[in-house]
Amino acid sequence: MANLKSAIKRVEVNNKKRDRNQAIKSDMRTNIKKVEKLIEANDVENAKVAFSATTRIIDKAVQKGVVHKNNGLRHKARLAKKLNNVTA
Repeated sequence: MANLKSAIKRVEVNNKKRDRNQAIKSDMRTNIKKVEKLIEANDVENAKVAFSATTRIIDKAVQKGVVHKNNGLRHKARLAKKLNNVTA
């Protein structure tokens, strides 16, 4: 354990940030799985609604610096491709 006051604070701040980042990432992954599940069930209407909500969540994760921009774009592109294959 850290002895210096500043080092103790850094540990606390890092733990708070890690918890926040994990929550945002977990929410993002959960929503991605929901969309994929709806796509597999051929529920196109609900999949489109879930897809739009998921893209917002992915964009927020990118904006907050939890995931890299290219990572977010890749997830959105893959979901869009799956959704388009079902609708077509």
